[in-house]
Amino acid sequence: MTSIDPRITGFYSEYDEAARLHSTATGRLEFERTRELLRRYLPPPPARVLDVGGGPGAHAQWLAEDGYEVHLVDPVPKHVEQARERAPGCVATQGDARDLAFAGRTFDAVLLLGPLYHLAEREDRLKALREARRVAVQGGVVAAAGISRYSLMQDYTVSAGLSPELLAGEVSQVVRTGSYDGSRGFTVVHFHTAAELTQEADEAGLSDVRVHGIEGPGWGYVVAASRCAGQEEAGALVADAIATARLADEHAEFHDASAHILVVGSV
Repeated sequence: MTSIDPRITGFYSEYDEAARLHSTATGRLEFERTRELLRRYLPPPPARVLDVGGGPGAHAQWLAEDGYEVHLVDPVPKHVEQARERAPGCVATQGDARDLAFAGRTFDAVLLLGPLYHLAEREDRLKALREARRVAVQGGVVAAAGISRYSLMQDYTVSAGLSPELLAGEVSQVVRTGSYDGSRGFTVVHFHTAAELTQEADEAGLSDVRVHGIEGPGWGYVVAASRCAGQEEAGALVADAIATARLADEHAEFHDASAHILVVGSV
């Protein structure tokens, strides 16, 4: 198996990724909109779905409950064990997005909702996308997510944490290059623009690539409400933020305003 940056496995060995999408209002917004978009493109169950970098199984759980045959691959052993507990109908194994241990043309849909933003090198991201395309059936679906290039700046701003030092340092670095070294709070990440993520999907050989802003421009208000009023009050804004995201998604200029971007292509 291809080696994973130890900073990434170390981070997730300590971080509670299993709770993130359900314990915060912004996590719920990301989860509900991602599920909504995927249901638009996935073939009907019992199609075979491969969830690459699926973490502790947040999406594998609802996919299995919807009747899909779900296989999950993740490089973090803790995540694999959590996925087996959370989604007992899912087959979860340890693996790397760049070197999938499956025969070609095996899955009706392949999801990469986490790997691309943890692959700092462009060639590694293309390898992961090409592997997803390889194991998908002809006519199958590949969906891949990235973190927006501008989300760090937005997050610090609405959280009232954008100091002159941060703006001149890591925030400017991310906006200019997309690269983040994981020195503060998170781990090694590449932040995409919508155009960049679309180009990578195209270069990997996917066709009819469509792009979506997952949370839409309203996610910043949810972050601000969480900081000022708390999670319960912020949670009341999730439905409104989803409605805003649906409207904004009709206009390409809003895609980069989301915290996460989703591209969906055909094989």
